[in-house]
Formats: sequence, C-alpha cells, structure tokens
Amino acid sequence: MNQSSVCQQLGFIGLGRMGAAMVRRINNAGVECVVYDHNTEISQQLPDSVIFNNSLQELVDKMSTPRHIWLMLPAAVVDSVITQLLPLLSAGDTLIDGGNSHFTLDIQRANQLRSKGVDYMDVGVSGGVWGEERGYCQMIGGPKNRYQYLEPVFRALAPGVEAAPRTEGNTGDASPAEQGYLYCGPNGAGHFVKMVHNGIEYGLMAAYAEGLSILKHADLGLQAVDADAETAPLEHPEHYQYQLPVNEISELWRRGSVVGSWLLDLIATEMHHSPDLENYAGRVSDSGEGRWTSTAAIDLGVPAPVLTTALYSRFASRDNDLFADRVQSAMRHAFGGHQEKSAQSQE
Repeated sequence: MNQSSVCQQLGFIGLGRMGAAMVRRINNAGVECVVYDHNTEISQQLPDSVIFNNSLQELVDKMSTPRHIWLMLPAAVVDSVITQLLPLLSAGDTLIDGGNSHFTLDIQRANQLRSKGVDYMDVGVSGGVWGEERGYCQMIGGPKNRYQYLEPVFRALAPGVEAAPRTEGNTGDASPAEQGYLYCGPNGAGHFVKMVHNGIEYGLMAAYAEGLSILKHADLGLQAVDADAETAPLEHPEHYQYQLPVNEISELWRRGSVVGSWLLDLIATEMHHSPDLENYAGRVSDSGEGRWTSTAAIDLGVPAPVLTTALYSRFASRDNDLFADRVQSAMRHAFGGHQEKSAQSQE
C-alpha cells in the first residue's frame, strides 16, 4: 500500500477528557494532526507539531483534500457541529464520530452526508482517561475503503498485540482485533458494538459492587439488633461474624483468581486509598448506553436480565425508586398496620 493510499493527516475536533490524549498518540505515530477546540487553553497540552486552530473554518482551510475529520464530542452536540461543518466540506471528505452516539443516528447521518458526497464513520472508543498510556480499543463502522485508508490512525490509537496474551492457536501476524481495533461492518456497527460493550460494563461493575457489599456486611451477627415485628431477624447471627478486610480481598483477587480484571485493578486502587470509599455518595450515573443496550435486547427478543438489572440498580442509587418505596410502605401500613422503621433505627 503506497503512502498516498493511507491517512497522513487528520482533523480532530474536541480535545476534552479523551481527545487531547488521542491526538498525542496519533501525532506520535507521524500522522499530522490539525485540531480545534473551543477552549483555546487546551492547546498548551499539545506538542508543537500539532496544528491548533481557532475556528472550524480555519481547521478546514488548513487541511489537504480529501479531508478526514474526527469528532470527539458529547453525543448531544455532534449533530450541531456536523451542521456547522457541512457547508465547509467538499465531496470526498469524511467525518468520523468517535463519541458515544446511538447507532441509529449513525445510519441517519451517513445517509444525509452521502447525499452531499461526504462519507461518515462511527468509532466506538474504549479506554477512558487511561487510553494514552494503555491504548484505545476501537470498534469501527462505515465504508470499508475509508476504514482501510484510516487504518494508520486506528493502529496508532490501539493498545497493540502486547496488551494481552495471544489466544491459543493464533500465530503469525497479529490481526487488527488482536491489536485492539476492528472493522465491525457498515454504518452504525461500530457504535452498536460499543453500546453492548458498555452494557456489559454495567453488569460487571454491578457484580463486583454487590459481591464486595456482601463481604462488607458479613459482620452483621456481631451487631446488636433489637427484635421487632417489622424486620426479619437474622436467624443465625453466629454464622455472620466476619470482619473482613474488603480492601485486601480486592487486592487478593487480582492475583490468580477467575474474577481478576482491569475493573478489579481500579477497585483495589480506590480501596487502597480509602477502604470505605467515603468520598463517594454512591449515586451512580448512566450515560445512556446501558439503556440503549436494554432497548436493543427487547427489540431483538434477546434475554438480558443481568444487564437490565444493573441499569435499574443505577436508577435506584439516585433515589429514583423513592416514590415506589413509599407506595410499598403505604400499602403495608394500609393492609397490615405495619409501621415504617426510620433509617436511623435500621443502622
């Protein structure tokens, strides 16, 4: 493949939590980066060889044609930026959305841009704030020829085959998937795969959280609890008298256990600094992908109880179940005269 058939220059819009780090990796691989962000101070975090611009117009004017421009933006503003960019672009240009857009929007955007002669690609990116050091896993959708042209960019961002032991039987040159990037199919496929990835992430996080919470409460049998009609008694308090070092257990499980993972590495780090995680209120946000995964499962008729329950637990953490809980307490009082216990009395 000659040099003119692969990407040597990339436009990049959005230099926030992940964008600036991604630009540094791409730039280090020898791809010229022409960038824009509304926050001009972010330019101080970039190498001198990165070309920073003060407007979208300036960015477009600085680029050779055909242009390839990566958007690393919150999903809610992608369409607005595309609307601003479109009059500035030429037939043959390509826009790449590396954020977390819904896959159905990718299909719509691709059709709209195609009518203007502009290609569109969707890239689900996993790696977060650690990606500059560890590399970024990329799930790619869009025209196959644009993927091939942009492969030097994907390769520069990817972790590389060294990021994990090779699967038994894999020999020879590492495949793109082994290197940490994969062409998943036509428009929407990249973000569809990333959506399910994030749904799985919700389930994994909830499983760790629930398991560690059981360990945390394994000393209930040591606590004096007054008997009353509103609380099922602990039948065998002598069975639950373990004051377990949960922070040390999370460290232990990192080594040789079947539940070891990078998520567990992060938990262990957090609990090393704060065993009781006092700095967190426990109100768990969801950015949308878990909802979309559950909706897709319903559309496809695929059972996904773990992923959906993990999503609901996030809703509950933000007190979105408070009224439902009040309804239940009201019904118990109405049919049986049950009095609600105060939170203080349950501590």
